[in-house]
Parts: sequence; structure tokens; C-alpha cells
Amino acid sequence: MNDSQDKIVAIVPAAGIGSRMGAEIPKQYLQIDDKTILELTLELLLTHPKIDLVVVALHPADQFFNGLSLSLHPKLHTVVGGSERADSVLACLNYLDGDYWAMVHDAARPCLTHGDIDKLIASRQRFPQGAILAAPVRDTMKRGNADGTVKETVCRELLWHALTPQLFLATALKDNLEQALAQSAVITDEASAMEWAGVSPGLVDGRVDNIKITHPDDLLLAGLFLANAKKLDL
Repeated sequence: MNDSQDKIVAIVPAAGIGSRMGAEIPKQYLQIDDKTILELTLELLLTHPKIDLVVVALHPADQFFNGLSLSLHPKLHTVVGGSERADSVLACLNYLDGDYWAMVHDAARPCLTHGDIDKLIASRQRFPQGAILAAPVRDTMKRGNADGTVKETVCRELLWHALTPQLFLATALKDNLEQALAQSAVITDEASAMEWAGVSPGLVDGRVDNIKITHPDDLLLAGLFLANAKKLDL
């Protein structure tokens, strides 16, 4: 691994409006214990010693970010995001030249720990083409019918919940995202773009409390996880 590829840049797509939360403001600006979700997420990334920069993609009409206490942090940069997650990630990737490790993390996952980031970074030796944090599926899985009934039970063996961060070399991720989108491939996360290109990303077992805040009930749950992490100094 050469010096340029030792550089780690955290990328945070935060241009969405979070419509499923049913809130009047984008979900990343909802608060948990007097801090916004986005602040909590960015603080975690900015304080990790191996992350060199953090680039955030914002909605072009964002009216909230500049009011955050860390908006002027020297390691933090912003770009204008796009209508889809992949567009925002590409905007961040285009912000910097050269190759580096791009660590893409959801804005609405504030419960990530430095320990899981360490595990993901260390996995580069085992998975030189990149890896993602993930959690093995523990519950019985069902595939449903359109009418809301059960169609079948799906074997959960070897099934994983994809989490973030997801870590790939920036040039490879950028090329694969651009090509996949040009061919109208369905890209739901960064790993799916790499998979589309024939890469098999590594799976790094992550903490199950690294939840994505999507629905109102998740705010309370995330608050409990964060309070416990603070108590345990995770």
C-alpha cells in the first residue's frame, strides 16, 4: 500500500430530506440530547485519528448546516449533493484528486464507534479491494407477496445486513459508480456498484447498534445506544 493510498477520506451523503420521518426538517437535523444527528455523526468521524478529511454532500437548498458548531472545522469540507445517494457520493469523490480510501458513511448513523472504524480500516490487508461493515442476519426472514401476506421463508444462512461505513479505493469506486449509473444499474449502496463491476467486497462484522435512523422510533433507540456508548466510553 503506497503513501497516497494510506489517506482516508470519510464521505457523508447528507442531501436527502428523510421523508419517512414525517418531520418538518431533514432527518439529519433532528436532535438527540441537544445535538443534531448529523453533528453526532460528523463528530465521530472528525475525531478518529486515521481519518484525514471529511467531505459532506448537502442539498443545494440546505439552510441548516452553517448553523452547526462544527461547520467550520478545518478537516470538514462540503459539496453540493445530488438527487440520489450515488450522485452525492460522486460529488464528494470528485472534490479531491488522486487516489485514497473513500469511507462512505450514512449521515443518519450516529451510533458508529471508533472500534468498528478501526476494524474496517484494518480489513484492508485481508480485503484489498474494499469492505463494508455488516451484521449477520439473526431473525427468520420472510419474502412477502404484493398483498402483504407471506410468500415464503428465506434461509438466513450467510445473509448479512449491510451497514456503513463502506471502504473502497476512490478511483475504483468512482469509475464503477459512473459506469453502473450510465447503464441504469440499480445501485443501493457503494458495495452494490463494486459488485456490479465484478468485485466481491469483504464483510466486516460490525456492531448491531450501528442503526440507521429512518423512522421516528429510531430516534429514541439511537439516544439509548449513544448514552450507553458514552457510559462505556466506546
